[in-house]
Amino acid sequence: MPSFETIIIGAGPNGLAAAHRLASKGASVLVLEAAASAGGGAGLAHLSYNLDPRVENAMGLAAHGLEWAEPNLATTALSPDGNHLRLEGPVGERLFGDISDADRAAWATLRARLLRFAAVLAPLNQMTPPRIAKGVGNPMLKLAMIGIKARMMGAKDFRELGRILLTNAHDLLDDELADPRLKGALAFDATLGGWLGPRSPNSVLPWLVRLSGQTAGKPGALGLPKGGMAALGAAMARAVVAKGVTIRCNARVARVLINGERVVGVALEGGEELSAARVVASVAPKTTLLSLVGARHLDAGLVTRARHQKTRGGAAKLHLTLRGLPDFKGADPKDRLIIAGSEHDVERAFNPVKYGRVPERPGLEIMISTAHEPRTDGKHHLSAIAQFAPHAPSDRDAARAEMLAACLAQLEAHAPGIGGLVEGAEILMPYDIEDRYGLPGGQWHAGELSVEQMLFLRPLPGIAQYQGPVPGLWLASAGCHPGGGVSGSAGWNAALAMEAAG
Repeated sequence: MPSFETIIIGAGPNGLAAAHRLASKGASVLVLEAAASAGGGAGLAHLSYNLDPRVENAMGLAAHGLEWAEPNLATTALSPDGNHLRLEGPVGERLFGDISDADRAAWATLRARLLRFAAVLAPLNQMTPPRIAKGVGNPMLKLAMIGIKARMMGAKDFRELGRILLTNAHDLLDDELADPRLKGALAFDATLGGWLGPRSPNSVLPWLVRLSGQTAGKPGALGLPKGGMAALGAAMARAVVAKGVTIRCNARVARVLINGERVVGVALEGGEELSAARVVASVAPKTTLLSLVGARHLDAGLVTRARHQKTRGGAAKLHLTLRGLPDFKGADPKDRLIIAGSEHDVERAFNPVKYGRVPERPGLEIMISTAHEPRTDGKHHLSAIAQFAPHAPSDRDAARAEMLAACLAQLEAHAPGIGGLVEGAEILMPYDIEDRYGLPGGQWHAGELSVEQMLFLRPLPGIAQYQGPVPGLWLASAGCHPGGGVSGSAGWNAALAMEAAG
């Protein structure tokens, strides 16, 4: 049976980040990927907002082909009448469009406050969550340092952070702003990728986590790699191979092998067995625990908690091939385009999804990659994240068709004639995302990013420090702290925790 020091399950961003870190310390590493190519969920995303600078720099991604087509995308909040609002710079540093002076001033104040708060939380992304238990030394030291940093903002900001941290995005925006386009775009961002609407309790904290990311050194900036997000995953794979790591694609792991209550390797679907003293799972924790390890190797309480981990996906991914460039009533096609209407429209899009129904007017985040990198045949590719979409409708085929029709109707209302340009259309519902990418419930964070599933509660209490419940098993997916996005943070953090464990 072939033997390696470390086997990593999954060649997504976190698996590749962990592989590079471990190999750089001399470990022999094999990465097993079920798909035909490495990159994992990077291909599901269509822009970058939180690539970990430790990962980008240590892996030398620029030397392995990562270039930015645009490292600081502008966002345009679309209006059906063409009266758009354009947000330039990270997190809408500058506003262009017909908007009141009062809203400009209020947004400048709120934006600065949110970015200060996000900066306080950002160090959490690069640490192993403290273990809240007796007999573990001083687990709160790192959190205490962050608390001190928060306190140093000043009494007013410290009180405000405490006030809004567990509140909802709708009330925060409604208290400060009046313009519905601005509030709609911000409410859409606050709930993007989550199973919650703007009025849902605790919807501000995940938004601050999102704002704590960066692109090319700019906090809050959104970036588009040349060649799309799949190119970022490919650059990571090249960096890993250059470090001496072996990547095997079309190699789906069927189970983790355990002997004498310790991990000893993995078995592939075809029956092949590979031995390793350490197995790192960069696939969803629920999949790892319940499918790859299995209930018979876990205590009953952990099995119950794993089964009840929240993994509801609420976003669909739309891909359109167009024979020409659509006109969104004068909006720059290179921008990130948002169809949200208002904070109320975002909430109304969430309401029916709670009951397994398709919203009449889903919100859309639109990217036209070919506006940045034209195709030789003159055709264009439009991708959109549609919020919200049901993850468990009673009729999957009917819901998929209804969701596609609703998205096309939204696009037609904002870019008249786009329907006549469509040559090909594909929409991936949450259950399609689950089937294609192995994410339970189609939840792209591999576990909902909610206050009860964050930090030392992520993925589950007792296994939040990346070390699995079976000796030799480690967890390193987006379902672990700090969460999703194409960041590599969880994988890098897990590798550091392995080094510390010896």
